[in-house]
Amino acid sequence: MEALKNIIRDIPDFPKKGVLFKDITTLLSHGPSFHRMIDLIAHRYVGQRIDQVVGVEARGFLLGSALAYKLGTGITLVRKPGKLPYKTRNISYELEYGTDTLEIHEDAFKKGDRVLIADDLLATGGTVSAVVNLVESLGAEIVECAFMTELDFLKGRDKLPKDKVFSLLQF
Repeated sequence: MEALKNIIRDIPDFPKKGVLFKDITTLLSHGPSFHRMIDLIAHRYVGQRIDQVVGVEARGFLLGSALAYKLGTGITLVRKPGKLPYKTRNISYELEYGTDTLEIHEDAFKKGDRVLIADDLLATGGTVSAVVNLVESLGAEIVECAFMTELDFLKGRDKLPKDKVFSLLQF
């Protein structure tokens, strides 16, 4: 795992002074590392019944699509308002600087579908907690929330269903 962690670039003072940003684009652009990262995460779910992978806008689309392909499932997108063409269900949630809203197609799942939520980063957990609520409101079951990276010190996993969080790389 250290080899993958070492590929992720640190950007000091982005997006604001005092923040050390973990730039995953360096890992995503390195083919062998991207392939290894997807294989390592997907291996965790081989043999489990996963009906859909949910990709969270926007970098979660990258991880979610690759995982869905590896697991032989489809991908459902959770997007910002006004981006999905069919009838949607939405949820608004609190951010440290205001509120945000996400949407999902209202017919994304059949009752009882087993869903893997995928995103690039678990930070404070607010966004993914909202996604969990959206998915469950449509009658699906959360298998797990899978992340490429996690910022442990922000304690985002505390906002998510207990024992249903996996992150490949922790900082």
